[in-house]
Amino acid sequence: MSLPLNNIIKLVNLPETARRQWADDVQVHLDLDRLLCEMTCKKRQAAEICNWLFSQLGYTFATMVVEETSSEWLLRYIFYGTPGSGQVHVCFPLPKPEVHVPSISRFVHAADWHERETEDLFGLTFEGHPRLGDFVLHEQWPEGVNPMRHGFDAAAPFAPREIGPEWRPQGIVQAPGAFMMPIGPVYSDAAESAHFLLETVGEDVIRTIPRFFYKYRGVEKIAEGRSVDRALLLSERFSGTSAFAHSLAFCQAVEEIARIEIPRRARALRVFFAELERFRHHVGAIAAICGSTALAVATSQAGILEEEALRLTAAVTGHRYLFGLNIPGGLSRDFSDPRCQSLSDGVQGLLEKLCELKSRLRFSSSFLDRLEEVGLVSREHAFQYGLVGPIARASGIARDIRRVLPYADYERYAFDIPCEQEGDGYARLRVLFSEAEQSAGILKQAVSSLPGGPVSSGPVEMRPGASLGWVEAPRGAAFHWIRIGEGGTVARYRLTTPSFTNWHGFHLAAEDFAFQDFPIIMATFGLSNAESDR
Repeated sequence: MSLPLNNIIKLVNLPETARRQWADDVQVHLDLDRLLCEMTCKKRQAAEICNWLFSQLGYTFATMVVEETSSEWLLRYIFYGTPGSGQVHVCFPLPKPEVHVPSISRFVHAADWHERETEDLFGLTFEGHPRLGDFVLHEQWPEGVNPMRHGFDAAAPFAPREIGPEWRPQGIVQAPGAFMMPIGPVYSDAAESAHFLLETVGEDVIRTIPRFFYKYRGVEKIAEGRSVDRALLLSERFSGTSAFAHSLAFCQAVEEIARIEIPRRARALRVFFAELERFRHHVGAIAAICGSTALAVATSQAGILEEEALRLTAAVTGHRYLFGLNIPGGLSRDFSDPRCQSLSDGVQGLLEKLCELKSRLRFSSSFLDRLEEVGLVSREHAFQYGLVGPIARASGIARDIRRVLPYADYERYAFDIPCEQEGDGYARLRVLFSEAEQSAGILKQAVSSLPGGPVSSGPVEMRPGASLGWVEAPRGAAFHWIRIGEGGTVARYRLTTPSFTNWHGFHLAAEDFAFQDFPIIMATFGLSNAESDR
């Protein structure tokens, strides 16, 4: 398969092209100010249009949003392209009694987990999908319970389903001597809950079957009916290590609905703190990779740098993980230019030490032996699975939301998008180091040209509407879809996180490698279970 990433029909040409192919079966609305093309079609055309966008035009699948009204379902498939191609929403209504929807995952494999999640939470069935059921809702959940439906009562108790003694995990490998090795869901230390079933004949892992949602929290359900301010707290707390990125995506969606103009100083400071979070996150991810290979000294050195970054952040902002800064309309408080300069200078000092660590690791043969040509993800697979962030960029997909769909003030700053081609653990490590350097550079640029003025547009008056907010979070592209109903409360909140997206493709890296490589491969992915168990 040749990837058509450079053969994109620009957004302005999409309506005419779509009408030629589907005539009156598709209604197209183009909003060039928002770089948005919305296609409303009939159910039978949805999979065909999604396949056209993905396979022929090279658009990447972002997320799927399901909304329930009193009379119908509204399904929305969201795609985004290269710079200039914007975002495309493929939408269609479905009468409420109908629950059967054609699966698009046979064309767009990145939608696989989205359809499985929707089947569990809403009760919609995706025809043609090879593996539905027992995904978010594990075996103990009673049949017919769909917690995202309006009729679901979260306060009502229900009896858990008893698992029969004959129950066995679903395996794939059928061969003499096939063995299933369970890992998790309980680990030592502070590791989050997740279960991996490794199937093998011999020492090499042939199939990896991941299972998450042991701590499914129903964040999207809890947000329904809440005020925007209360929902904002949910957005920044379900994954604390990327709190600023997720709260920024949430706020940008709300600001689009309310049609708020963000002050320039607020936009610049949002970039500043987003890159501070990225720098700190990547240093922590590097420490975890060193730890997975039992490189104790390097692990301690990287861990110290992460702790110093956290202390710098807390000293200036009052919180180690940047909670409470983003609000609709800007930031909750201002920071003086000298304090921002001090923070940037501190990061530059940490970067020098990080570069020293990088140089030493390059000449550690025992370390490189555990990473090079281990945990391979090809460019083709990265594209098919819609992988995002450092993982995709380590496999040759140079895609970054800061460039594809620019937000905040990123268009004002010069920075590179690090990209490697090998797709192995060492490539992912190199991307982390390079991105940390780029983040430090953006911090330096931002602090040298901070505009004056306020950091908030003032009180926000909410109005009914819906919008998509997006950011390039430290782990990759994150999307927050919000619908505000009458009265200014949240009617629908949909989260798509980089960990959810990338865990879907994790098995690609873990298969065909030895058992002892598994924890190292997992560390090079650097993902969060909490971002999935939302």
